[in-house]
Amino acid sequence: MNMLPVKSYKKATQALNFFAVKKDGRINKMKAIKLIFLADKLHLRKYGRLIIGDSYLAMKFGPVGSQTKNIAELSDRLPKEISIYARKYIKPTLDKNTFVSVNSVDLDLFSKTDIECLNKVYDEFSDKDQFELAEITHKYPEWSKHKKVLDSGKKKSVDMNYNDFFLDATDEKIFSQDKKVLGLSKQLFEEEKEISSFFSK
Repeated sequence: MNMLPVKSYKKATQALNFFAVKKDGRINKMKAIKLIFLADKLHLRKYGRLIIGDSYLAMKFGPVGSQTKNIAELSDRLPKEISIYARKYIKPTLDKNTFVSVNSVDLDLFSKTDIECLNKVYDEFSDKDQFELAEITHKYPEWSKHKKVLDSGKKKSVDMNYNDFFLDATDEKIFSQDKKVLGLSKQLFEEEKEISSFFSK
């Protein structure tokens, strides 16, 4: 799995920190990871761009941003520069299930629309615990399409496709978008992918 670019791993760290600060300085790790997925999904559907842009995996308890998870855990697999940066802002608790904020959030990394979506997701879902959030994400087509293979036990995780984030669920809550807006967002996203692939050649 590719490591996030510098700006993205910093944004992932700051998004984790953002939600910890909003939750009185301490938040469950799994809950924070789910909130970041929801914020990425919302921003993609509304504005045609991801906030973090992590590699998402469908797992038993819903979507997981692979590198965001490593940062939240301050995993030994993190490159040294990322680990040093993350430790300036978050610190896992002894039980490893939660982490605390140890520095103020660097909001300069985020655009106005990034912050808008982070706040909207927090306002909508902050009263849910990590398992309730997992159940909510199980209703979304980008995860549910992988349910059968995950339930079979053949795989513990499956790569998710960003294009599936544009599919509508039966209960969209804050993710519901006018079809025209959703179409424009998807077009913007596709154009950005084309540009990125051209310059990466």
